[in-house]
Amino acid sequence: MKLIIESGATKTSWCTETMRFATAGMNFAHQNADALRDIIGLAATQIGPGITEVHLYGAGLIGQPPVDLTEFFPGADVEYASDLLAAARAVCGHNEGVAAILGTGSNSCLYDGEKIVANFHSGGYIIGDEGGAASLGRMFVADFIKDLVPSELAQAFSAKFDSSYGGIVENVYRGGAPAKYFGSIAPIITANLHIPYAAKLVADNFRSFFERALLRYGKGLPVGIIGGYAAAMEKPLREVAAECGVVISSISASPLEGLIRYHGI
Repeated sequence: MKLIIESGATKTSWCTETMRFATAGMNFAHQNADALRDIIGLAATQIGPGITEVHLYGAGLIGQPPVDLTEFFPGADVEYASDLLAAARAVCGHNEGVAAILGTGSNSCLYDGEKIVANFHSGGYIIGDEGGAASLGRMFVADFIKDLVPSELAQAFSAKFDSSYGGIVENVYRGGAPAKYFGSIAPIITANLHIPYAAKLVADNFRSFFERALLRYGKGLPVGIIGGYAAAMEKPLREVAAECGVVISSISASPLEGLIRYHGI
């Protein structure tokens, strides 16, 4: 029996032919082995015996994680893969295409139907992640501290966040999760697209992603996009794609359904 594990920072999806459930998220780059074992062990108990094939997809996962899954699924063939390969398989299947992730951050690749053959590095929230929610929040904050944000939107921001210069600096430079902070600002902007400034900021952020990443893989190939932010902003995202001459084949919040098709579960 096959098992798909699709893990993000906040949620992990577990799927077999007979069941589907979610547990706490797993971050293989930062969580220690004991914390990972606790999550995996509880899930393995719920799944039970009979797993012969495991496909684990995790953000930034390269090679084997700190925990060997055969410890919980003895005798199973285990594949460890990144969230980018998950996106490529989910949106392209066994066909050539371009896959992208647009959530808090962003990433993209050219996929030949079997493997990723090109990837322009996302760069993270400081020097990249164009198109994602954190990038949008960063653009907004840069304008806000220079009094370039319309008053209606500035007031909406100040009602939910410490908008003092000192408070912003604290969150950006001394806070423990700057990318999460920037990303948490995005809903204020996307909820106010009736304000021309907000609509332009969203479009400019997407346009930067297309110009600096997606268009560099060449035109003519279908582009599939995975991510909660992409799904929430489908209309402006498709508008920018059309403007750039890009054909979007699909937009989904999660890769899980596509992975189920890919692995034949």
